[in-house]
Amino acid sequence: MSRIDELLEELAPNGVLYRSLSQVAGYSTTRVEASRLTPATFVGVDNLVAEKGGRVDAQYLPNTSMLTAYEPGDILLGNIRPYLKKVWLASNSGGCSGDVLAIRLDEQWSKSLVPEFLYYVLSSDRFFGFNMRHAKGAKMPRGDKQAILNYEVPVPPLEVQREIVRILDQFTQLEAELEAELEAELEARRRQFSAYRKELLSTDFDELTRARIGDVLDLKAGKFISASEILPNADETHAIPCFGGGGLRGFVAEGNHEGDHVLIGRQGALCGNVKRSSGSFYATEHAVVVTPGSGIDLSWSYHLLTFMDLNRYASKSAQPGLAVGTLNQLEISIPSFEEQSRIGRILDSFESLTESMSNGLPAEIGARRKQYEYYRDKLLTFKELAA
Repeated sequence: MSRIDELLEELAPNGVLYRSLSQVAGYSTTRVEASRLTPATFVGVDNLVAEKGGRVDAQYLPNTSMLTAYEPGDILLGNIRPYLKKVWLASNSGGCSGDVLAIRLDEQWSKSLVPEFLYYVLSSDRFFGFNMRHAKGAKMPRGDKQAILNYEVPVPPLEVQREIVRILDQFTQLEAELEAELEAELEARRRQFSAYRKELLSTDFDELTRARIGDVLDLKAGKFISASEILPNADETHAIPCFGGGGLRGFVAEGNHEGDHVLIGRQGALCGNVKRSSGSFYATEHAVVVTPGSGIDLSWSYHLLTFMDLNRYASKSAQPGLAVGTLNQLEISIPSFEEQSRIGRILDSFESLTESMSNGLPAEIGARRKQYEYYRDKLLTFKELAA
């Protein structure tokens, strides 16, 4: 039997009291002058972090004169798109925008409910699911303020609340540390890959020639396609990937290229990005399709172009662009085809390992969060005291 079970058996053997949120708390009714706020004390919905990530300092201050005030212990809830799960337990005083709800314990319940316990109840997936079921609006759903107040909140004995808060605080800390470790490991692998690629592509070989890109690689811009012909997700009729200046734009009905190629984005903030594609695909006019010439290895050319940081050759304008003519004039050093193939194979393997970690990281973090939510749900589920 766990410590919590022991406490419940001793202090609440017949069950736990449940009350609607409106009975134990309400929305803040106090106000604060906007001129008194700073980036650290103003909370807009934009600086509440999704997935229960707390808050970050505001990038802008409000242009209204008065705002809803919040106090330490208040629970701030992002009320736009509840599925983003934006929530924060306030640790200071300040003011919040109209799209943020400041939930405050009623004074008469302050000796029966711990703010941290109420925060864990209102940051649970169960609560956010309830909030979404009652949200209003399709494109930009908003939580229903009255429905939120109808949410049933358990009120176990204070000793039980404090023990649950202690456990969940520890679990939250462990989860954050694990995610940080996973992300640090991935970043280390990326840096290692970048350094290894630099070493391999900068080595002096016995057989080395200099040539312009246009002499050894065939670079051709893609063709215009109407945005109405591009779908964001693939379906039975639109299954061909379409690449633009920033990478994958969506999916189209027919491709304009076949086979293995390298793609360079040539317009926009991400111009100079290098991708690979195989099979059938469509390249828009904002992408350059690269076909290796005789004696040039495809993988080697892909890694070389990535290493060259082509964005630095883009025009310095409001809409940066890379001209095919500019790219064709860039000089590169070319080792023998055997060396190219060897380098390409090595870097492909290293990239595959890094991508595997990169793709697996969100899944690992997601699995940990599901485990945490399951544990939290178990801790916050009680037998209800009969009326």
